[in-house]
Amino acid sequence: MEINRVSIVGMGALGILFGGFLTDKMGKEKVEFIVNKDRMKKFKDLGLTSNGKLCDFNLVDEEEQGKPADLLIFTVKAGDLDSAIDSARNKVSDNTIIMSLLNGITSEEIIGERYGKDKLVYSVAQGMDATKVGNKFTYSNLGQLCIGIMDKSGTMKEKLNRVKELFDKNGLPYTIEVDIKHRLWSKFMLNVGVNQVVMIYEGTYGTIHQPGEARELMIAAMREVIPLANAENVGVTEKDLEDYVALVDTLDPKGMPSMRQDGLAGRKTEVELFSGTVLKLGKKHGIPTPVNQKIYDRVREMEKEY
Repeated sequence: MEINRVSIVGMGALGILFGGFLTDKMGKEKVEFIVNKDRMKKFKDLGLTSNGKLCDFNLVDEEEQGKPADLLIFTVKAGDLDSAIDSARNKVSDNTIIMSLLNGITSEEIIGERYGKDKLVYSVAQGMDATKVGNKFTYSNLGQLCIGIMDKSGTMKEKLNRVKELFDKNGLPYTIEVDIKHRLWSKFMLNVGVNQVVMIYEGTYGTIHQPGEARELMIAAMREVIPLANAENVGVTEKDLEDYVALVDTLDPKGMPSMRQDGLAGRKTEVELFSGTVLKLGKKHGIPTPVNQKIYDRVREMEKEY
């Protein structure tokens, strides 16, 4: 069954990036953003722009019924996931495929508890340098989606293939991951480093491109994830770390990760998702994580100033 209707929850950087791409390729009538009445008015009044072009998105009320999604994509912040799951309730049918583009390693499990793990095609968004400040969204690299399934049954392979066919048809860059869990953890390792360190240094990607204290702290924070992943039976290696540092070096030096954008906007950050998770796993496995403890404490102090 072909994917003809894509519903997206979340109009942050990733939602605008991939929602805008699919809208341009598929047409406004086939791609929709699910919002409540308050957010619908807010977004219409805001006048979002993407690289200077006004966004003309299809916004639908979360109360709309009878039009389930073929593909439902979550692109919200971790702190908004519970409300987003509820907002999507009328878009989920037995045939709906669900993807999450959230950072971290837990969102699919949370979504699966509500709507069923048999609906999930796992995804990692990487390589983009999207930035959203106020109503202005900019990017230079679209990046790609790494997609895969945990359950290798024929049914899940068919769902993965439906997503693949959608991406092929519309030219959205992607990679099929044989071991998607490894990719999730590797990207988590990257976020633990780059998101938090750029936040602390109140900088941009350029801050950690250059040799020095910030770059060293980023790598040290990432390195603490490796033994934790191995303790969780995921084979993340030093080579994975090197590959992701190399990826970061390709990003627009003027761009910034989502956590820094939250800091600039005075919003609560995703520190619990990053170093907070590292600290919990370190305690669980008896593995020291002093670098992430230092980062966690510093971000919490910065948040008090908001």
